[in-house]
Amino acid sequence: MSRLRLVGGLALSAALVAYLLWTVDLGQVARELRRADPGWTALGAGLAVAGLWVRARRWRYLFPPGSDPPGLVPAVMIGYMVNNVLPLRAGELVRVYVVGRRWAGRFWTALGTLVVERVLDSLAIVFVLGVLALLIPVPALFRWTALTVLAVDLVAVTALAVMAGAPERSRRLLAGLLARWPAAAGRVTRALETFMAGLEGIRDPRHAVPLVLWTALVWLVPALAAWVVLRALGLGASFTAGWTVLAFVGLGVSIPSAPGYVGVFHYAAVLAVEIFGVPRPTAVSYALLFHATQYIPVTLVGWIVLLREHVSLAEATHRPEIAGARPPSS
Repeated sequence: MSRLRLVGGLALSAALVAYLLWTVDLGQVARELRRADPGWTALGAGLAVAGLWVRARRWRYLFPPGSDPPGLVPAVMIGYMVNNVLPLRAGELVRVYVVGRRWAGRFWTALGTLVVERVLDSLAIVFVLGVLALLIPVPALFRWTALTVLAVDLVAVTALAVMAGAPERSRRLLAGLLARWPAAAGRVTRALETFMAGLEGIRDPRHAVPLVLWTALVWLVPALAAWVVLRALGLGASFTAGWTVLAFVGLGVSIPSAPGYVGVFHYAAVLAVEIFGVPRPTAVSYALLFHATQYIPVTLVGWIVLLREHVSLAEATHRPEIAGARPPSS
């Protein structure tokens, strides 16, 4: 299944890039890129890195109260760099591993917080797109994608709510399902215990306000970056355009694709800015520039942090499987 997703994602990315380049005059695209303002472009690149720092700050409030896990900023930087260079979102487990190696190997607790984070982000994208639907004509493709994501999120929210609100019932249910396999039941139960510890952050009312505020910043910063790059190309679009790019790209990158979300990122960004009357050659130039301002600084900073953490890329991408296969003992 993973191989099929990889091949399908690579094929989709290649097809979308080929389609976009086929529909424009490449010479005009090059001229548009050459006239990009370096100051606004640099600001967009800086906001890409700042956005990861904001994500790391929010991540802290998803952990159990008082746990103070170390290395969240390096973990986020490395994880997003790995997503840019390896397929199948390998960076998600890598950043959990980077935290777990410093934090007494609590892989499953960190993984629990990551699941909550993914659900929060999906709900945020659907919310932003719902607001945008009142202001702009959202293409049917994105409306249906948003509804699909919302349906998946509702299932995930229900499962997380049950585990967080009724942990004893969850334990009994799991024990009943695994009663015929006592050896496996012990390992899975220990994994569930540490996983549910990763849900304690959202159960604590003291974390509610910080989580809301940091989540707002998590999405405000990239929306600002999208708008800044519009300014870099001299496009006087409103800030609504930045939010539209963010929502479309956020949904687009949920589809399996090549590393760095090549193709799906560009296609979504092009569709977003075309809503505001931007011609196709300029829209493609914008998509290429915006992707570059997000991809290049995040990848460079992530590599630097990886070296400072004294972790090789091979270790970071293979150890999570080991950590996941052997949950901590009680």
